[in-house]
Amino acid sequence: MTAASQPISANRHERIDRHLRETVTDALAHDERTRDLDIDVDFRGGVAHVTGAVEHQAHLDRVREFVGRFAGVLAVWDRVRVGDRAPVALDIGCGDAKQYDENLGVDLRAATAVDLVADLSGGMPVRDDSVDRVFAVHVLEHLVDFLPLVDDCHRVLRPGGVLHVMSPWWRFVNAVADPTHVRLLDTQTFKGICDRPGSDRRWYPRHVGCDGASVFADLTPLPDGSPPPTPEHLARFFD
Repeated sequence: MTAASQPISANRHERIDRHLRETVTDALAHDERTRDLDIDVDFRGGVAHVTGAVEHQAHLDRVREFVGRFAGVLAVWDRVRVGDRAPVALDIGCGDAKQYDENLGVDLRAATAVDLVADLSGGMPVRDDSVDRVFAVHVLEHLVDFLPLVDDCHRVLRPGGVLHVMSPWWRFVNAVADPTHVRLLDTQTFKGICDRPGSDRRWYPRHVGCDGASVFADLTPLPDGSPPPTPEHLARFFD
């Protein structure tokens, strides 16, 4: 493994988080498009955690895009209320640890953080267009074929909703050290997920990142008939 592909150390992550917290907070406060929004951003391990409340979905989309443009940001996760409604979030395959306490934990087996025991191989027991966030943290690498689950996330997410993925990066030792891992993922994997030939489940990549140990992706379902992401947008994340 070359020096360039070494994972970011915990100490460096902590310093980067402090830098990002100060820089992004200052930028939000001084940009006329965001300075009046009731938004707070914290960083942990390069992941932006956005809280607060906005009036319209477009305001939240603007904040996500704004925060995601800063170097060092690996993903943008949020618990922002839109109007008077808190986001509905599923945490699939969560086991003993949900990403946020208020998420609905879903897993095949009962565990500390599981609120709903369900076998997701046949699809999630959730209505179409009924969820705002789906967290799939250390899940996809355990599935021989994860595309049906990704497609089902597309089905349940509301317009503007986000699928948050985190998985071991294929070149990091943790990707192969766990014998239950059956798939290897890279940032380029999400390029293929976003535009699969023959699939009507298309995605818009809000953010895709890698810190040398994990890969992250924030994906939003594209409605039927909507234009694909521009080449300039895709070039931010993919070769």
